[in-house]
Amino acid sequence: MGLVRNSATGATSTLFPHHRKARFRASNGHGSGERQIIGRAGLRVDRVSEDRRLATASMTSPESCLPHLRIRPSRGWSAINPRELWAFRDVLVMLALRDIKLRYKQTALGVVWVVLQPLVAGAIFAVIFGHFARLPSGGRPYVLFVFAGLLGWNLFAGILQRAGNSLVAEAKLITKVYFPRLLIPCAAAAAALVDFCVSLVVMACLLAVYGVWPGWWLALLPVVMGVTLALAVGISLWVSALNVRYRDFMYALPFLIQVWMYASPVVYGLELVPERWRAVFALNPLVGILEGLRAALLGGGGTVVRPLAISAVVAAVAVVSGAFFFRRVERDFADNL
Repeated sequence: MGLVRNSATGATSTLFPHHRKARFRASNGHGSGERQIIGRAGLRVDRVSEDRRLATASMTSPESCLPHLRIRPSRGWSAINPRELWAFRDVLVMLALRDIKLRYKQTALGVVWVVLQPLVAGAIFAVIFGHFARLPSGGRPYVLFVFAGLLGWNLFAGILQRAGNSLVAEAKLITKVYFPRLLIPCAAAAAALVDFCVSLVVMACLLAVYGVWPGWWLALLPVVMGVTLALAVGISLWVSALNVRYRDFMYALPFLIQVWMYASPVVYGLELVPERWRAVFALNPLVGILEGLRAALLGGGGTVVRPLAISAVVAAVAVVSGAFFFRRVERDFADNL
């Protein structure tokens, strides 16, 4: 095997051993770079300098002048891109409105279900735990006490349940269209927030009936709502991302929510917990949220500052770590779905 070099262009051609008597000539006298090799069998092989041909084609091609956008998956532990989320804000609104419409589509009562569910649950809890069990409620009507707890719990559990299964439910959309996947659990959280606002109107009516006015404690309500949203969305980012790969979370999530409800002061207050265990009990982030919500809606609650501060710290850690983990595994969503 030997090499033949063209002095005009520098291109090389290979001569195989069975073509030892092969002769060559340039295709034209101006050094075009094309080589014609004629072997013993009379076969002709054309060799063209690929580098020159590709370079010439790239300069003369009209597509080379057009802008190109290359979408690549994120690598490593990348942070959230706020500018990208803001650019796709219309998608967030569209997904949230669609979830709200589908939730009550073809229902006779429609949004009335949002009112009936906490009212019926609050009435049952008031009879069982307030009348028969005589659980303390801090000198406040037990109906208001338990309804305020159900407001916070339903907001947290609703976001966790909807957003935790949102990626699997939107499998067809994820595999066909590109947009920030983080918008899907956030849209589920926005839909649950609408239900909370409707129930908040019912709570205002109950406060008027019982003649209870929270006073300046009502200013604490936006803070508690923000902590609740951050905690629920942060945990939902972990659960939804893990649920894509391990579908066990789909079945474990309802059980986790049920256990967490009894471990949280929904139907009982913090004063029912022994003093020596309150510090450990306050590590549950829902303790500060539920006690803070009761203080904001019913007034009072001097012991709510420390539990609410613990809940805020846990919520911040949950949302930051959940966002980084979500971005870390986001690249595999389409393959696993």
